[in-house]
Amino acid sequence: MTMSHASDPIRVMIVDDSAAARSALSRLLSVDPDIAVTATAADAFQAAEKMRQQLPDVLVLDLALPRMDGLTFLRRIMAQHPIPVVICSSFTAKGSENAMKALSFGAAEVIAKPKMGSEEQRAEAQMRLCDAVTAAAATTGRRKPKASAAAGPGPKLTADAILPPLPPRANAAPPNGQVIAIGASTGGTEALVTVLSALPEDIPPIVVVQHMPEHFTQTFARRLDGLCRPTVLEARNGDRVQRGTVLIAPGNQHMMLRRNGAGYITEVVRGPCVSRHRPSVDVLFRSVAQAAGNKAIGAILTGMGDDGARGLREMKDAGATTIAQDEQSCVVFGMPKEAIRLGGVDQVKSLGRIAGELQSWATRQER
Repeated sequence: MTMSHASDPIRVMIVDDSAAARSALSRLLSVDPDIAVTATAADAFQAAEKMRQQLPDVLVLDLALPRMDGLTFLRRIMAQHPIPVVICSSFTAKGSENAMKALSFGAAEVIAKPKMGSEEQRAEAQMRLCDAVTAAAATTGRRKPKASAAAGPGPKLTADAILPPLPPRANAAPPNGQVIAIGASTGGTEALVTVLSALPEDIPPIVVVQHMPEHFTQTFARRLDGLCRPTVLEARNGDRVQRGTVLIAPGNQHMMLRRNGAGYITEVVRGPCVSRHRPSVDVLFRSVAQAAGNKAIGAILTGMGDDGARGLREMKDAGATTIAQDEQSCVVFGMPKEAIRLGGVDQVKSLGRIAGELQSWATRQER
């Protein structure tokens, strides 16, 4: 069994019972010179035999496999030879439920089976798959994402594409209520469990962007709702942002905070990817800066790339309090690192202390 060095391309094995899917995924990954598909397998037994000869850096794994299902194979991998695993699953309800289980079993990323019906869909699938593999490889700590990793193939739009910046509104009446905004990516599903499960039932309203595929966010919200005292829901367009409620941005759509009298509502739109993501943390954070100003607090958690870094700086400039997760407790110290570099962070805290900081801020605001 051989291992690759950090300077070599990321070696990927694709495990999927469909020959067409294996071929399509291989073609999508081949555009990135820092990724090499070194093996494919039609089921877990073929994959295990090939892994005995050469252990890949990242495994791209379907969950619906013959002879041994993907979840069982994942658990065996994590028990015997833990390596980063990207789950590539369908949009079915069962698929999204199993994908959530896979994350709890140790999978690094979850992406949807790519749609290839148009050039736009192909380009987006390519971007998401390459980003997921690069992020998964970075979770081991042996591989640091290259500076170009967050750029990859395709254009990188800013929040201007969805929500133009606004000039300061000196005469605007301040909102009455506080709001908490959180952004996360790689490793964020478990980080959010840590933070949200430690908060009281009457916490000020929370809006969250977690990079996750369409339909998966609804399953994720249900899982969080069963673990947390606040009510956790997948956001819908026009939802009232209320105390004791956490709203998760739906996968494949941007979420923004809007003023509604003295309170807030959510606006959910599709639009292009921003900072290579939809939903984008930058879009949410900019909208919070504009709608809530110094009545808000923002927290940026673990994740690869720089989505949210500019938006958090805008929140800070608008008077909001800002927090970044520290490197030691991050799965990937990408998004928080960029936010710190841009000067948008007031405090750097370990994951276990972030919930306490949010509660302390809420108490100070009420006084």
